[in-house]
Amino acid sequence: MRWLLTILVALVAGFAGAAGWSFSGLGDSRTRDYLLANPQVLPEAIALLQQREQQGRIEPLRAELERPFPGAVLGNPQGAVTLVAFSDYACGFCRRSMDDVTALIAANPDLKVVMREYPILSPASADAARMALAAAQQGRYPAFHDAMFRLGPPSDATIAAAARTAGLDLARAQADIGGGAIEQALQANAAMAAQLGISGTPAWIAGNQFLNGAVGQQALAEAIDAARTGRSAPAGAAS
Repeated sequence: MRWLLTILVALVAGFAGAAGWSFSGLGDSRTRDYLLANPQVLPEAIALLQQREQQGRIEPLRAELERPFPGAVLGNPQGAVTLVAFSDYACGFCRRSMDDVTALIAANPDLKVVMREYPILSPASADAARMALAAAQQGRYPAFHDAMFRLGPPSDATIAAAARTAGLDLARAQADIGGGAIEQALQANAAMAAQLGISGTPAWIAGNQFLNGAVGQQALAEAIDAARTGRSAPAGAAS
């Protein structure tokens, strides 16, 4: 238990300080007694610690995170508030979240959704990600993104069908995929994900808040509102 006290003592001191109570040391019996008498502070303190660590990882990368690959944006490209999404076309949870993002864009005209293609589930999802960025270079990223998810898991057939649905110039797309910039963008996305501790999709960043998984429209809306107003996310909101 001592290692947990060492990690949490400063946080718990903040909670207890309002009551005029302070610690004289990490081994102080009052620390242990307080935590045993108030175990409900432990999950909150751990969540706050995790949130602070996540914020510390996000801030140095913010400019790069919020600068999209040209055209790989949903919503308002000039929006004042940014939601960053790490996504994989083979990810069922990403597909499930698509309607949430669509609803958030409709409800927030100032929302820019920066899409980070992060194909980690299959070789076919990597092929779909490359075609998505090729679509972005033709100004057709939203159409391809929507079609790719609607048509089902990525395969040669569904990628080609999504490209046709989006109206891509396929010869130009293949040339762009072979040109190097798209591969560099995917490598940059993977590097950012590693720095942020992202190991699955979808993953979301809004302001200083990181959310993992298909968290639902309400959680994303709250994160966007906090980013818009510059407020910190509540402890426990990140997962």
